[in-house]
Amino acid sequence: MWLTRFRELPLALRVLFLASFVNRAGMFVFPLLAVYLVRGKELSPGEAGLLISIGSTGLLVGSLLSGPLCDLRGRRTALLTALLLNAAGYLGLAVLDGPPWTYAAWLFVALVGMGMFSPASNTLVADLTTPEQRPFAYTISYVGNNLGMGVGPLLGGVAAAYSYHVMFAGNIVAGLLCAAMIAVWVPEDRRARSGDRRPNARTGPLGHGHVVLLVLVSFFYVVPLIGLEYALPLAVTTALHESAGLVGAVYTINSIVVVSLGLVLEKHIRGYGTKLLLLIAGLLWTLGLAMIAFAFSLPAILLSTVVWTLGEIIVSVVVPTYVADHVDERRVGSFMALNGFVLGLARLVVPVGLGLIWTSHGHQPVFLTLFAAPLIGMAGFALLRIRPSATPKAPRPAAPPADAVASGG
Repeated sequence: MWLTRFRELPLALRVLFLASFVNRAGMFVFPLLAVYLVRGKELSPGEAGLLISIGSTGLLVGSLLSGPLCDLRGRRTALLTALLLNAAGYLGLAVLDGPPWTYAAWLFVALVGMGMFSPASNTLVADLTTPEQRPFAYTISYVGNNLGMGVGPLLGGVAAAYSYHVMFAGNIVAGLLCAAMIAVWVPEDRRARSGDRRPNARTGPLGHGHVVLLVLVSFFYVVPLIGLEYALPLAVTTALHESAGLVGAVYTINSIVVVSLGLVLEKHIRGYGTKLLLLIAGLLWTLGLAMIAFAFSLPAILLSTVVWTLGEIIVSVVVPTYVADHVDERRVGSFMALNGFVLGLARLVVPVGLGLIWTSHGHQPVFLTLFAAPLIGMAGFALLRIRPSATPKAPRPAAPPADAVASGG
């Protein structure tokens, strides 16, 4: 029973998962940021898009900072810093008036905090779980985050309809509440002694090269996720000429699949190798995107969401679990940050690239490009030398006393 397994996790992780849900549910601002800049600050749509793109580089910077901060100052410090930076950035964006570049600066600060939080959270999960618990813990974390993301835009829209200040205040209060929960219930790191190392992990860049390659190749599974965030709203409203409200149906289906099937899927993938699971994830991504690329219609889009979401769940669990199992304990934070950096990089380059393709050739080549991305990822994972996950060895039976052996008894 998943509830029993959840109770077996350390209290600090249960609090972290609750805080992550509250933090995600309180993300009122980011989904409505373009609307706020255009209507609240009277910028043009082009200016708003440019400022959001510039500010979004904060996600990359936050991912890069998270690892060193985790390793040098501890996981709890990194989590608290992330939440406080996010709150400070949104506070400045809400109450301070200035030239347009100042909005990009405050957004940059807020998104540095956002970019720091997930790698630090994944690192803490790695610290406080056994190898057997990690897939379940990362699944719970992913399900909670998606549930919060499903609630957040709805609450944010209600708040924004009343007042943009209420929208910002809700986001800031949720972040500070999470910071208070983490400060009270998540303990200071128990730093590893100089001789303590994760089993089966080798130090140095060569020892961790297979982890670096696995995380980098996972970029090709992130590309379609970010690409669909950009392309589907445009496709539904311009190519299919449907209501923008139907875009929400895609996100609703995605959240329902994650929440309802995430734990079921985690239970069934236990015991399978990392390479096989990554190839299955790529196959699910490919099948889902093939429905859109070769049978472009609203029903195909909605059905494909069910299929590719299953691949998304597998990757979100398998990649951080592999990092936690195979990286020296003192460097887990840096490698979780690399995983976050891959996501931030995709958010920066994928919309720009797909926008150029769409402008020049229309929507069909865009979805063919997204269809090709997981195929490249599958080829990369098939060629990689992926090591088996570390499993605890059964203790050897104690040797009988020498005098017992001599007496035959």
